[in-house]
Amino acid sequence: MDANDGFRELGRRECLRLMAKVPVGRIVFTRRALPAVLPVNFRLDDDGSVVLRTSAGSELVRAVDGTVVAFETDEVDPVAHSGWSVVVTGRATVVTGTAAHERLSRTGPRPWAPSPDGVFVRIEPELVTGRELVGGHSMYGLDLSS
Repeated sequence: MDANDGFRELGRRECLRLMAKVPVGRIVFTRRALPAVLPVNFRLDDDGSVVLRTSAGSELVRAVDGTVVAFETDEVDPVAHSGWSVVVTGRATVVTGTAAHERLSRTGPRPWAPSPDGVFVRIEPELVTGRELVGGHSMYGLDLSS
């Protein structure tokens, strides 16, 4: 991007660091051949994959299991006219292994709407992109050179 347009591109490591600081993102998937966006709480796993938890019988699980999705998080300061946005693109799969499910039950995201048949969905980050909008100053004092 042009250095004069007010945006700075973020590296993968910085994108994941910023994502880990916010509790909610938006999953973008296909519903009946049309784009759909759904806000969800999530957590980054140790390997950098995005993990969310939902009901096993939800429309979301049926729509995303085994498909490529996008996942977006952001943070905006309307007073300073600055903020950042990160998009992760990758394949979403329902976590089926017992050991992985037990581990994520301890470390993964907690459901905001509890469900007795909760499952975890993992998005493997194949592409991670982000940018920061700077309103005259760096909102976070980030070193974006790496």
